[in-house]
Amino acid sequence: MMKRLYIVLFIAFGISLSGCIKNEEVVFKKNPQVELDAATWNANAAGVNYPILTRIPGYGRAIVTTIDPLLTRGSGMIKLRVNLVGPQLPIDTELTYEIMESLTTARPTVHYAPITGKYIIPANSSFGEITIQLLNPLTSSTSKDLALQLISGSQIYASENYKVVVLRISQQ
Repeated sequence: MMKRLYIVLFIAFGISLSGCIKNEEVVFKKNPQVELDAATWNANAAGVNYPILTRIPGYGRAIVTTIDPLLTRGSGMIKLRVNLVGPQLPIDTELTYEIMESLTTARPTVHYAPITGKYIIPANSSFGEITIQLLNPLTSSTSKDLALQLISGSQIYASENYKVVVLRISQQ
């Protein structure tokens, strides 16, 4: 009987010493930022600070070679998700991106349709979408690179680590 009392007291004492740890809410306190979803999930290429994608990226995950189709001149419309890091905004927000000429070997109107350089993050959303129409020129046997870079706006900044992605378009 005394042994049971010690066990009960030991358990009660242990429970009384352990308490709930209050989890602090994680709040992004900097200015809102945008980042390319594919850049956050996929490793950077050797020697550079951006990924070079040879497959069409899925949303919210790294490229899986057994699932994701190859990025070829016949891929058609490519969609890249842009993540908003920070509080959602109450209105549609138009932001910009550009083709990085120094890293791009693909040519407009030959390998990809002309771009607007703009995308929208809808009101009360954390995601936007960039669409690129790939063209099938039937003229080349080497792959072509198309480098995209997000541009900082007046109140929303492009994340320094995840603002560039290169699409390596196979011409096979």
